Amino acid sequence: MPDIYEVEDNYRPKPDDRRLIEEFRKNPIGHHSPDLQRLLNRLRSGPMADKYCLVVIKPSREWQLAKTSGVPGKPLKMLSQRFTRMDDAEWYVFRQRWKALTGETLR
Repeated sequence: MPDIYEVEDNYRPKPDDRRLIEEFRKNPIGHHSPDLQRLLNRLRSGPMADKYCLVVIKPSREWQLAKTSGVPGKPLKMLSQRFTRMDDAEWYVFRQRWKALTGETLR
């Protein structure tokens, strides 16, 4: 069994992994179960081009959604969406990365 911090390139979410969505939604920041950590590693390991990320606008108060260019040294593409709660921001990025990996839209 791989270490939970290793990324398994062939790992794809399974039907049972749907329980991990709710685990993340309830606790997007902090320690996660080994299964959720494995899923997060996979979601975060995608190609750098057009990857969603968050930019701190006001420390601990405001975050703005952005996308990476995938090109070292090229600036982020800042998007219009802003968040005043870190949990909301992290949940939004999780949903975008889930959709990119599975094609499924989460609400």
